[in-house]
Amino acid sequence: MKRNAILKTLGAVALATSVMTSAAAAQQSRNCGPRDIVVTRLAEGYGETRQSMGLGANNAVIEVFASDESGTWTITVTTPNGMTCLVASGQAFEELAEALPAKGNDA
Repeated sequence: MKRNAILKTLGAVALATSVMTSAAAAQQSRNCGPRDIVVTRLAEGYGETRQSMGLGANNAVIEVFASDESGTWTITVTTPNGMTCLVASGQAFEELAEALPAKGNDA
């Protein structure tokens, strides 16, 4: 069940990354940094831990971080060179465990 929620999250992340023109553009807006520093800041500043991850285009690693206590969440993209960029963030994170729709049901 948890795998389904992760797959849905990764699908949303894939859509978000297609909106992002490039890691270079994000770096120019100062939303990027070395992965270890970004992960530490998310943990110490927001109490967020990695909830899911997947491989995106051009071997980029897509990760979702969230805090069960505060409900904050952050989606990051890490390029092969180790630069991590913030793609999106928000409030009211909740883990879902939804079953897949029955075959033949396009819902």
